[in-house]
Amino acid sequence: MPTVVLVGTLDTKGHEYAWLRDRIRDLGCDVLTVDAGVHAPVGTEPDVSNTQVARAGGADLSTLRADDDRGSAVAAMGEGAAGVLAQLHATGRLDGVLALGGSGGSSIAARAVRDLPIGVPKLIVSTMAAGDVGPYVGAKDVAMSYSVVDISGINRLSRQILDNAAASAAGTAQAYASRPHTVEGDRPLVAASMFGVTTPAVEAARARLEELGYEVLVFHATGAGGRALEGLAESGMLAGVLDLTTTELADDLVGGVLSAGPDRLTAAGRRKVPQVVAPGALDMVNFGPSDTVPPQFAERNLYVHNPTVTLMRTTPDEMDELGRRVATKLAAADGPTAMFVPLRGVSALDSDGQPFADPEADRRCFAALRAGLESTRVELVELDRHINDESFATTAADRLHTMIEGALT
Repeated sequence: MPTVVLVGTLDTKGHEYAWLRDRIRDLGCDVLTVDAGVHAPVGTEPDVSNTQVARAGGADLSTLRADDDRGSAVAAMGEGAAGVLAQLHATGRLDGVLALGGSGGSSIAARAVRDLPIGVPKLIVSTMAAGDVGPYVGAKDVAMSYSVVDISGINRLSRQILDNAAASAAGTAQAYASRPHTVEGDRPLVAASMFGVTTPAVEAARARLEELGYEVLVFHATGAGGRALEGLAESGMLAGVLDLTTTELADDLVGGVLSAGPDRLTAAGRRKVPQVVAPGALDMVNFGPSDTVPPQFAERNLYVHNPTVTLMRTTPDEMDELGRRVATKLAAADGPTAMFVPLRGVSALDSDGQPFADPEADRRCFAALRAGLESTRVELVELDRHINDESFATTAADRLHTMIEGALT
């Protein structure tokens, strides 16, 4: 019988969780409750106590109570709940997760489910779900449902909303438990990063990798796409990463709208996933419509890509810093890593006659990469080709294939 895990603060939502537990059992699932509250539970006794949760998060429950620091308690119990859920999943006792909460409970639940594999059902019913759910969902397959009313008792309205949540959790848990999670003949997964200005490269590389027997997942380098790629690399599902489009790092450096955050280009190295990287589209920073470009950039080299996207050419100094940052991230990798440098340009706009052609800026980036990767284990491959040349892309794909095969032996 599939198991739904209920995780939440039973000191404030115990009665609601007890109601959900009974409803999910009626729908044919086992239920485990994990108490992430700091004080004594009300309305139900948990299967995993708050003492156990705090300990799993490296905290002491009595200290959390004495300190009376809500922020610290939420952080500690979120970490602990994540550890508990990971253990339950590893032992086959978790086929789906359901949580209820306001801002604090939603934060705990979001942290609790963040490390679960993609595909495991994760549903949070939250008072915060009508606004920006990015901080809760991140780059994972977390579903959030707006509670409409505060989660405070079972009333005519909340009964319908929570009943739908129970049915959703039970149904998806049953589906998850019944389907095979690996299928004979499934091909190894490779993640690739792409932007409009690197599409020819990624399409050629994808075709080559598919010839070699891989399934290629392409992520659009729009911030969310980069975070999703990092999350998938962290999950352990990938055989390799072909990170030809690292443009989000330029937005992170300069203040564009498509940053994937400072952790971009770190997960594959940390998880020892073979990776081939290129400085694709580091020549540009992204903004919205032209009238939204910050005034301090008014005199920069701007290119209206379309009515909703304005691109700004990175300067030689910025390219120098980007080269350094990329080199630092790759030098820290624990797995097989290669840096492929296209000496004739890093995007469709960065070639002879194009608006972002700037050989000096590119030279500064490439020089910083050489200096930063010298005396490291990272393989540096410089090719006298443009990034969108088919031969550049297929050479990078072939190298990744060799690295993956080496990692498997």
